[in-house]
Amino acid sequence: MDHGILYAAITLAAGLVLGCITYGIIRWLKKKADTTETRLDDIILMAVGTPLVIAVIALSAYIALTRFDIIPESLGGISTGQVINAVFILLGAWIASVFLQNLIRTYGVVIAEKTETDLNRLIPILLMIIRYLIWFVVFLLLLAVFQVDITPFLAGAGIAGIALALAAQDLLGNFLGSAIIAIDKPFRIGDRVRIDSFFGDVVSLGPRSTRIKTMDNQIVTIPNSTITQGVVINYAMPNRSLKIRIPFSVAYGSDMEKVTEILLDIAREAAEKTSWVMTDPAPSVYFLEFGESSLNGRLLLWTYYYDYEWDVKDWVNRRIARRFKEEKIEIPFRQLDIWMRNNRDS
Repeated sequence: MDHGILYAAITLAAGLVLGCITYGIIRWLKKKADTTETRLDDIILMAVGTPLVIAVIALSAYIALTRFDIIPESLGGISTGQVINAVFILLGAWIASVFLQNLIRTYGVVIAEKTETDLNRLIPILLMIIRYLIWFVVFLLLLAVFQVDITPFLAGAGIAGIALALAAQDLLGNFLGSAIIAIDKPFRIGDRVRIDSFFGDVVSLGPRSTRIKTMDNQIVTIPNSTITQGVVINYAMPNRSLKIRIPFSVAYGSDMEKVTEILLDIAREAAEKTSWVMTDPAPSVYFLEFGESSLNGRLLLWTYYYDYEWDVKDWVNRRIARRFKEEKIEIPFRQLDIWMRNNRDS
């Protein structure tokens, strides 16, 4: 029997035994890692475990086949060294891909909870980017290992990347907008917002768009890039209370002190008889202007929840109309006085 084949078989067998030992050590380390508080050791072992066992066996096979003249140094212009380099590049990419994906999945959720952001929505996007980036680099490295000229490929990839970026400009803008919204948190699901001319409650935050349900029970889909470039009014921040402005007009000659007292009395009554109006901040009345045919002002009061805005306005306006009528305070209508000159021939 050829001594080279015997030595190769022994080397390969030793590699298999060493691979089994490595596998056992990895399993033992994983059990130890389960007892620790940190998750980083679990992530590292999960990433390197299987690829390390494969690397040990592959290295022993490489030594067995090349050092004992079982196969020639090159086959069809491809050397065995290039093959083993390619194998280790693939194993390294496997380790990096598994490690980074598990790291992002594990600690991305923790960071999102600590910072109270919506980074969970970005995790799938980051995982996809990392996965494609790693394997694109691996592809370039494999071409370099097998001495394939990558210059034309890089030029073509650059042109294709520019064309793809231009074609997907809106899509990329919306994805980046989603990232900005997740970090900046201008609103959350359930918040009542005004975005451009749209007013309603946020019902969905997606990677491409945000959906709000209007007061007419319609769903409006707004691209995230539009949101990041526009003005957003959030009625739920810093809390759900809302200042309500109720304008009023009384006729010239009205006693404004009496009008002010009536309006404040109505506001106090609203706070006592309803669950809508707040006493702190206290209601206030302002006499703002001398109008064309009326004295104009505004009653300001606060409600606990923005959903009560119309209820408060209806309740207060009805009592203003009744009290002004009882107190004989005139609510004027717009009027125009016309003076006509009568010219007669003498």
